[in-house]
Parts: sequence; structure tokens; C-alpha cells
Amino acid sequence: MRPRAALARLASRAFHAAWRGLQGAGAVTADRPGPHAFRRIGPGTRLAFPQGTVFGTPWIELGAHCVIARDVTLAAGMLPDLDLGEGSRIVLGNGVVLGRGTHLVADAPITIGDDVHVGPHCYLTSTNHSYDDPHRPVGRQWPRSAPVTVGEGSWLGTAAVVLPGARLGRNVVVAAGSVVRGEVPDHAVVAGAPARIVRRWDPDHGWRPPLRTPAPEPLPEGITAEQLRRLRAVPEPARPGEGSARPPAPAPTE
Repeated sequence: MRPRAALARLASRAFHAAWRGLQGAGAVTADRPGPHAFRRIGPGTRLAFPQGTVFGTPWIELGAHCVIARDVTLAAGMLPDLDLGEGSRIVLGNGVVLGRGTHLVADAPITIGDDVHVGPHCYLTSTNHSYDDPHRPVGRQWPRSAPVTVGEGSWLGTAAVVLPGARLGRNVVVAAGSVVRGEVPDHAVVAGAPARIVRRWDPDHGWRPPLRTPAPEPLPEGITAEQLRRLRAVPEPARPGEGSARPPAPAPTE
């Protein structure tokens, strides 16, 4: 290897090692809140580094074991350093996942239940522009606000938008790129802009319309990581008519 190429390789390794160190040091947890004074951070919760725009932290509550990816915006209030009075504006339950580049912008409260997964680049807001006066710029008119709730166990696909006043029930699925407003019942799948119900769970008949693929089989309870590694090392059995997975070893010669 030429000296210049070797030097470039060493520099690359050093840079990435330093960046991994910065990512670890810059992550925010309950034990290492950095410059943020959140109302609550539960144990096991981690905000990846670099964080997005974060302000109004005294009015933000983060549950336990939440995963908040890099570049996520958590904004309580219209501007930093406002006194928002009593109560929280952003409340995450336990086990919430916020994908990279997602934004939560709250004047009225945004409440997200336990085990909600939010894909990357989603936008949830309890505040929206108004345009009542046709003679004034939209950006100079006083906005409207209404609380937003996302029920536990729900999943929001990539680039979904949730508007003020939206109320999503339990285990709701929001298709990627959808725009949600109003009320969505439990166990519903919504898609489109504006989002419409495209599938629902019926206690008597199951999913309507039926799912196109069978449900995946979960791993057996109690299986360990070591057992999974051993399973990966076992060759797949041969299919009927295809012979053995490996050719037979040649017979030893004398």
C-alpha cells in the first residue's frame, strides 16, 4: 500500500473512532442530561447525538426505555424560554421510539402512549397556521391549537403527519406519507392525505379486508442469543429432490 493511501486509511479510522466517541458522550440520558432540564427522563431512555432542536424542556416528559434517534425536534411552545404555565406539553410513555428527523411541536399537549413506534421524518404538531383574514399574511395570523393523542401500541410510518386535534386509538397503523386529522378508532389502518380508514379489526371476523400475508411466527419464549447464533450456523436442510445441501466428501484413498 502506498504511503498516502495508508495515511488516508489511518485518518479515516481515527475520524470515525472520534465520531463514535462524540456520539456516546453527546447522547442524553437520565444520568447525563447535558444542557437539558426535562421535567422527567425515565431510566433506559436515550436521545441520540446530535439532537435536533430541543426547547421547553421543563414541559417535556420522557418515559422509560424510549429510543429517540438523532436530529429529532422536541419543541414545547412556539419559542424558546416561554413560561408555559402548569402541565406538560409533550409526554412520551414507556418504550416509545421516535425515528430520525421526526418533529414534535407542541403548544397544546401532545401525548404519546406506551410502545408507540414513530418512523423517520414524521411531523406531529398541536399547532397550525390560520388564514381567516384574507388581507394578512398567513404567517402573521394567530395560530390554532388543539391537543393530540396517539394511543399505545400504534405505529406511524415514514413521513406521516399528525395535525392538531388528532386522536389516534390503540394499535393504530398510519401508512407512510399520510396526513391524519380527527379521530381514528382502535385497531385501524389509515392511509392517504387526508388519511382514511383502509382496514379495521373486527372481533368476530378478524381483519377486514383480510391481510394479504400470514402473520410472522414469533421466536419461542426463553430463547437466548447464544441459541440464535447456533441456529444461524446450522445449514438449511435440503429440499425434496434437490439432494443434500453439501456434496458428499470424497472417499479416502489408500
